Amino acid sequence: MTATRAIGVDWGTTTFRAFRFDEHGTVLEARRAEAGIRAIDDGDFEGALEHLVGDWLDAADASPVVLSGMIGSRQGWIEAPYLPCPADLGDLADALVPLDLGRGRRVHVAPGLSCHDAGGVPDVMRGEEVQILGTIDCLGAGSATLCLPGTHSKWAWVEGRRVTGFATYMTGEVFDVLRRHTILGTTIEHAAWDQAAFGDGVARAAEAEGGGLLHQLFGVRASGLFGELSPETSGAFLSGLIIGHELRAALAGHRGGPVHLIGEEGLVRLYRAALAHFKIEAIEGPSDAAARGLGVLTAYLRERSIA
Repeated sequence: MTATRAIGVDWGTTTFRAFRFDEHGTVLEARRAEAGIRAIDDGDFEGALEHLVGDWLDAADASPVVLSGMIGSRQGWIEAPYLPCPADLGDLADALVPLDLGRGRRVHVAPGLSCHDAGGVPDVMRGEEVQILGTIDCLGAGSATLCLPGTHSKWAWVEGRRVTGFATYMTGEVFDVLRRHTILGTTIEHAAWDQAAFGDGVARAAEAEGGGLLHQLFGVRASGLFGELSPETSGAFLSGLIIGHELRAALAGHRGGPVHLIGEEGLVRLYRAALAHFKIEAIEGPSDAAARGLGVLTAYLRERSIA
């Protein structure tokens, strides 16, 4: 077996993903388990880590180990403070929080990022910063706009390999709540999807005089009553409407250039279609962005002989 030179763990709310790297940062092996922080009984994170990758730790007792994601949150193993933007690789690495295991081994927990928008509204991310780091490693120098769609979609702006700021939109969560727990849900056939209706929803959101999201949301119900939307098309229209409003806000003041999409294939496909309505080019980021980012962080530690 090729020697393990570093270990990275993306440990989120619901999922545990681990990677072992060779000396060049190439992933030698990956493991995945439904062992997110909510699934760990009595907060025994160390026991879970030993169970899931203890053999890797045995075989690489002098290699750096970095844990990222919600494991570093207030609900996780140890809280790693948020690092204010702008921030780059060196800033993230310097803010890693050391954590000593019972076996006498030290691991490091990645910090999140924080920022305030122009109006003073605070924002945070935890876990996505490592995916962004992995994408920056592919992009090189220069400026870029990144979008990580999901339950809480993140838009990040990168300049000279530094994250200068970001914004979060509760798009996925709001869509789920609206279709399951509001009157709109009674008009939706949840198993159905209509791509044309999705595009119509995006187009409605893009209208200059559309009346705003709250008004347009009730319009989904009214459109069903008037036969303009069917139960088979209402869900896709609602999705397009909400994603369209996210894009409209996030792209305000867009400085041009493509948007790099990082995330699950289905969501990336939807956002690419939505961006096309705004005449913005979409480029799919690396599917292994989290692994790449963890590889960059562990390599940084290894070069400085910090295990």
